[in-house]
Amino acid sequence: MAELQEQTSNDQLLLQQLQNNDAAAFDTLYDKYWKLVYSAAYKRLNDENYAKDITQDIFLQLWQRRHQLTITHLPAYLYTAVRNNVLKWMEKTQRITPVPELLEQTANEGADAALLRKEFMIKYENLINTLTASQQQIFRMRYQQELSTAEIAEKLNISRKTVQNQLGKSMNNLRELLGSLFFVYQLHLYVS
Repeated sequence: MAELQEQTSNDQLLLQQLQNNDAAAFDTLYDKYWKLVYSAAYKRLNDENYAKDITQDIFLQLWQRRHQLTITHLPAYLYTAVRNNVLKWMEKTQRITPVPELLEQTANEGADAALLRKEFMIKYENLINTLTASQQQIFRMRYQQELSTAEIAEKLNISRKTVQNQLGKSMNNLRELLGSLFFVYQLHLYVS
């Protein structure tokens, strides 16, 4: 516990120095946390180049926004930055990892992760069940069966635009709720 408090205290001092344009403080934070940020991004993307790009973007943002940021716990801030940047990248590239595949990737993480995974799936299903029946059907076809929007439109005999609109509404409804649950799950896996 004392070690964690000392680390947080050291980070706070470095962050204060960073706000005062101290490049050496930035270099120290970069060296200390680069591997952690890269690993978190790589675990989510499974792509070295994109993980490196996201890691560089996060540290660039940290430097560029050093005067506006109020960070109380740097590791939590960095994990949140990774999550947000990965989600932006996935949205931009239309690359979403289906939840079952994501959970399969972490299948051998131990008893705590298995319990957390089971809880995650229960909450995930409960969240999906909050959608309208048509949104549930389209969401499951897209993210569980991994069908394209064109394939879904053809199977349901509706326009592709309708499928895209329903997915957009579904994602907006689920993003905040599932995002925080997903982040807690991922954070646990990174820490354990």
